[in-house]
Amino acid sequence: MTPIICIQREDFDAAAEVASLTAGRADIGAVVTFTGLCRDEGGRLASLELEHYPGMAEAELTRVAEEAGARWPITGATIIHRFGKMAPGDNIVLVVTASSHRRAAFEAAEFLMDYLKTRAPFWKREHLADGTTGEWVEARGDDDNAAARWL
Repeated sequence: MTPIICIQREDFDAAAEVASLTAGRADIGAVVTFTGLCRDEGGRLASLELEHYPGMAEAELTRVAEEAGARWPITGATIIHRFGKMAPGDNIVLVVTASSHRRAAFEAAEFLMDYLKTRAPFWKREHLADGTTGEWVEARGDDDNAAARWL
């Protein structure tokens, strides 16, 4: 399995990505998708800015997707992560996993998202509705606890 990894400023089309991953494949019995969106945090957030280290981020996402492939019998994986400024409601991340059976696809997708939320080389800064720029956002304790089960 060779994962598809894209880090891009542009939006993505989740349905088109699933169609691309599954086209001509008769060995796939399950596809799991997760799309992460920018929240408005109760109206206080105007936008979320994401930064990454080009080259390093792609290498890390490839490495973790290959780790998922070693842990579960997945037959395909796509990770798309956006960077730049995103408004509430915009897509931020897409994870697609495919397998012969659903359990592997679900668990691999969850593993990948837990990694992306806690250890991926992306940094988030909030731009607030009052016109100020917030601090860089740290991973939440709940995210760290979810990721710890995979160690």
